[in-house]
Amino acid sequence: MGASKGSGAAVVKLGVAILTMGTRPKELADLLASVAGQSVPAARTVVVANGCALPDLPPWVETVELPENLGVTGGRNAALDRLRDMDLVLDLDDDGLLVADDVFEKITGLYEADPRLGIVGFRIADETGLTQRRHVPRLRAGDPMRGGYVTGFLGGAHVLSTAMLTEVGDWPESFFFAHEETDMAWRAVNAGWKVLYEPDLLLQHPRTSPARHSFFYRVNARNRVFLARRHLPAPLVPVYLSTWVALTMARTRTAAGLKAWFAGFAEGWRTPCGPRRPMRWHTVWELTRLGRPPVI
Repeated sequence: MGASKGSGAAVVKLGVAILTMGTRPKELADLLASVAGQSVPAARTVVVANGCALPDLPPWVETVELPENLGVTGGRNAALDRLRDMDLVLDLDDDGLLVADDVFEKITGLYEADPRLGIVGFRIADETGLTQRRHVPRLRAGDPMRGGYVTGFLGGAHVLSTAMLTEVGDWPESFFFAHEETDMAWRAVNAGWKVLYEPDLLLQHPRTSPARHSFFYRVNARNRVFLARRHLPAPLVPVYLSTWVALTMARTRTAAGLKAWFAGFAEGWRTPCGPRRPMRWHTVWELTRLGRPPVI
């Protein structure tokens, strides 16, 4: 699959990356069909099997089979390694669906209009059109159709500029999953790149339950500590972590959940998380101006 434009015009090369654990073959096939049906085709499409075997896929799909599950971050980095020659990389959940056929056209238009656009996040809605509040990347999440510049994005559907990635780096593999998007967004904003929530870009995705399990609680807490250790100016580290301790105590309903969360919190202090590069105070102000100061 290739991309083309009129004579003399630069071609924006869009690569699609899909990570799968092999448990959703029908949904993956439907997603690939929606990728193939775009009015402006992707230059390349890569499916990464995260420690699993892949079903038969269309011949235009490139595949990477990892011998073990490297998590969301390791799997996405494996896709990026195949797509370094692209201008843009679109990450999609394997159980999502592109309903419209002009998604890629809209994406390339957004990036052509703004060379400092680093990340574009999609709106995610179920088959009834409902977007859950927790899927709107801002504190005031009442209107999922209100787009604009934000401080984070959803992992299920987003676009990354490879020029931005060259400057700020790939996904933090130590995270495995949970809060890796915040890590990427903070690095992007700190380097002067923009993060845009664009609700006109829609990924249809089954409604998911907010129910949590012990592994989620553990990595959630561990990665909160990783974020603070990696990115926050020293005075903000205790403020950020104290806020999340308080919120977790208020929100978590089970003793097992709290036990797992605090085990992960301790793990976050004693395990490697990558280099510490505190964000500039200007970035703290910019995140605050955009509606989400890095203390919550």
